[in-house]
Amino acid sequence: MLTIYANLAQAMLSARCIGARHLRGDHVFDTSMIYPTSESLECIVTKLIIQIPCLNEEDQLPTLLTQLPRSVPGISVVEWLVIDDGSTDRTLEVARTHGVDHIVRLTHNKGLASAFQAGLDACLKLGADVIVNTDADNQYDSSAIPALVAPILSGEADMVIGDRDVSNVAEFSAAKKFLQRVGTRVVQLASGTSVQDATSGFRAYNREAALQLVVVTKFTYTLESLIQAGKNLVAISNVQVPRNDVARPSRLFSSTGSYVRQNAISIFRVWAGYEPLRLFWSAAAVLVALAVVSWLPYLVSLVSNSGGAHLQSVILGSVFLIAAVQLFSLGVLADLVASNRVVSQRTLERVRRIELTLGVPPSHYERVARPATPAPAISLTADQVAPDQRPDPTAATVTT
Repeated sequence: MLTIYANLAQAMLSARCIGARHLRGDHVFDTSMIYPTSESLECIVTKLIIQIPCLNEEDQLPTLLTQLPRSVPGISVVEWLVIDDGSTDRTLEVARTHGVDHIVRLTHNKGLASAFQAGLDACLKLGADVIVNTDADNQYDSSAIPALVAPILSGEADMVIGDRDVSNVAEFSAAKKFLQRVGTRVVQLASGTSVQDATSGFRAYNREAALQLVVVTKFTYTLESLIQAGKNLVAISNVQVPRNDVARPSRLFSSTGSYVRQNAISIFRVWAGYEPLRLFWSAAAVLVALAVVSWLPYLVSLVSNSGGAHLQSVILGSVFLIAAVQLFSLGVLADLVASNRVVSQRTLERVRRIELTLGVPPSHYERVARPATPAPAISLTADQVAPDQRPDPTAATVTT
């Protein structure tokens, strides 16, 4: 009987542990998470969801999934989520047969940034405490995931970037390496952070950092998300990660020229959106300097009284000055728009928190069915069975 009571007590403690945690995925909220007890602190479950944006990855996805971890030190539950960005091959079938827990299926190809944002929203609604994003082409070594999430689990960072050491990647062209260094430097200036690999997609987020993130660009999320994090004072850390050789070319761009063009546009948009005064006023200052240089011949002749109208110099300097005034005005207007964007981001963050409290399910979501695991049989000794429930040894056995 003592053994039975001990088992019952253990079961009650387990139930109390479940009630003590905010089970975001099951939409259960308990106030003990706000005022935690010693028991609830000991049994809080930490869930990690690894999200993988995919577009026609039936060949690469199996290799990645066989390398993803199912257990990480400091993490209680590890789950996998695939975001299908309108694939036309067997990507979904491969994901289901290789043990993926969750699928977000977009109706058509919306781009990497949209797929990333859809996955992030789904992870939050599924109760993730930590989110890791990796690429389906398996360019990032999955064995580095424990090191990637370690700064978050220790409370040292809210967001961790996997640094690939781009300067030593042999398959990257010189132009690509240069543009990535430029992009990283722009992100450092705009965000005020010391990120080392701004274009790396191998990242980890804690729940608060993910709640604040809103991506609006369509080409890629890497640069904009870092600048947003810096503006929101999110603690960012860098971790050196190994890189695997990629068997196929990138799906984001068809050539190096396309990559340079798309990233240059992204860098300009990000800088213009988050540092408009610095960008436009710096350009205006350059034009003012050019106007002064253009007026020098006229000013010299005016001071020395040497004659000569220098009409061309006057006209050119005036054009530069007018353009500088226009850029100055654009900077002021863009800064006002940026202020409105900050308000919109904070509003969206509050809406997300309300959705999580109400238990709104993820969009385009599919839970992958798993075979039920039978409950373990419980065997009791004769001393553990109540006397009135013990079989009568004198009872006759009837056979037919």
